[in-house]
Amino acid sequence: MAATTHTVTNQPPPLVGYDVFAADAALAEGVGRHVPPALLEEVRGELGELGRAAGSAHAQRWGALANEQPPVLRTHDRYGHRVDEVEFHPAWHRLLGHAVSAGLTDAWSRPAGHVRRTAGFLVWTQAEAGHGCPLSMTHAAVPALRADPALAAEWEPLLTSRVYEPGLRPVAEKPGALAGMAMTEKQGGSDVRATTTVAEPLSSDGEYVLTGHKWFCSAPMSDAFLVLARTSGDEGELSCFLLPRVLPDGSRNSFRIQRLKDKLGNRSNASAEVEFDGTTWARRVGEEGRGVATIIEMVAATRLDCVTGAAAVMRQAVAQALHHTAYRQAFGRPLADQPLMRNVLADLALESEAATALALRLAAAYDADSEQERAFLRMAVPAAKYWVTKRCTPVAAEALECLGGNGYVEESGMPRLLRESPLNSVWEGSGNIQALDVLRALRREPAALHAFLTEIGTARGADHRLDAAIKEMLTELADLEGIEARARRLAERMALVLQGSLLVRYAPPEVADAFCASRLGTDHGASFGTLPPTLGLRAIVERARPVVDG
Repeated sequence: MAATTHTVTNQPPPLVGYDVFAADAALAEGVGRHVPPALLEEVRGELGELGRAAGSAHAQRWGALANEQPPVLRTHDRYGHRVDEVEFHPAWHRLLGHAVSAGLTDAWSRPAGHVRRTAGFLVWTQAEAGHGCPLSMTHAAVPALRADPALAAEWEPLLTSRVYEPGLRPVAEKPGALAGMAMTEKQGGSDVRATTTVAEPLSSDGEYVLTGHKWFCSAPMSDAFLVLARTSGDEGELSCFLLPRVLPDGSRNSFRIQRLKDKLGNRSNASAEVEFDGTTWARRVGEEGRGVATIIEMVAATRLDCVTGAAAVMRQAVAQALHHTAYRQAFGRPLADQPLMRNVLADLALESEAATALALRLAAAYDADSEQERAFLRMAVPAAKYWVTKRCTPVAAEALECLGGNGYVEESGMPRLLRESPLNSVWEGSGNIQALDVLRALRREPAALHAFLTEIGTARGADHRLDAAIKEMLTELADLEGIEARARRLAERMALVLQGSLLVRYAPPEVADAFCASRLGTDHGASFGTLPPTLGLRAIVERARPVVDG
């Protein structure tokens, strides 16, 4: 009789067949907090539907396939004609199509649109993060295009459509469209003032041809792109342009894709280097010479998506760690019940909940669209983008370690999350850019600081550690000597104080207490799992653990 050497025991079941939205208490409560009561049932219904789809076996399979078989560049067809097309696995199109049909490119035209879209983005991109790029770019192009009412009237209905139709043809013949962005160049990077791409005017008002290159072009198979170029050679000011892939007569615009980037993570998504050959046709968006001011509206919206995307990666990594340790037995009981592992899990859960609360608060500020909230966003978005995206990688790495060797294996999905984790810190301006943007707001926009202080001031007196941290932050702000060298420290402190104020006001006492003790106080080590053991760690872990019905 053959020996049975491969009986599988003590292996957790896969985390599949669950509602990603309903299983996330912090997210569900945040939606309830920021969505008007009259809309709440509708919004919860649509997010529940999306959450069940995100947690399904087929969505998880799509995510795996889209990353195992990344996009391929086809520069020419079989006859030698230049086509510059990027081919994606069918799973990519299924993911993107489901997201578009769920309204993840439409936040601008419906009540509570940003909160419901941010929550949906956080839910759905847990199935696969790479296709979040075209979703984000398409959503964010809308406020920039509104600088030109005629362009907005033509393109906004397509960009906010619930219909996804891949393939390049005139947008007038399509029920929906996607947008990308191409700002950075090889010699400049984040310094867009070093742009060398030139735009020469044509006889028709607002029409130009472009000559130049872009070192990073996001979502190169989109229907149109927002780009920056100089309007009169090296001395010209930067202007913003809308560059369609297909011209109104059906011919292809000259948009030469030189190569796709071979990236650390984000493998399912294409990022490209592109060239404009002097015949590349584009329309100016907004005033000539005001390109940065025009496209910054797009950048600001994508920065919020960087915060949300990082929160999504953290949530999925923490959910996997919590699920694994709830089932995996060691030394006679589940790993999650071991005191030291419980400390690690609670610490990770705190980071995830704080990121989720902050992303939703920023989205709610977009929905409010008041002068006060716009000023708040001016400072809160770069601070949040700086800090939340930086916390993503250590969270993903620690969560992977909770699975031990199983987490280091591709089939677990944890390596994909780890590779994805630095992305949002790099895109749309890396850490130094965000920290310096906080300083710029401090120096140029007094209303931004006032709005920020008003926001955190609503929580003063609720926790002595938060009060002390606010005082320390105000001391930092009062000393502008050598402030640039301290910009990262200041951005970090501002983001932590803002997170602390949100958790003190809205989270369960054990969550707020642990966050303030460890992030704002001094009772914490340099790594995860060093929370004070006297805190309510079990309650924090149970709050965050995803539960699979049945």
